Amino acid sequence: MLRSYTGKYTKTETGYMGQLVEWPEVVTEGADIEECRAMLRDALNEMILAYQQLNKEMPQGSCLIESFSVEINDVREAA
Repeated sequence: MLRSYTGKYTKTETGYMGQLVEWPEVVTEGADIEECRAMLRDALNEMILAYQQLNKEMPQGSCLIESFSVEINDVREAA
């Protein structure tokens, strides 16, 4: 069975923090984005194994994240 999960990466003082949007308990850190991505994938695999051993239901994946850009100077107060 194939499931997709969404990684969220946040820049920190020491590198990056990675977390799964659909499964917030899966969280890790890395010195750079590549290391963080690899560590997040490893953390996901470990969490899947733990949930399988405990016969727990895993969260569904396939979250859609959309990014919006806005020019702050162009935003006006609504009348």
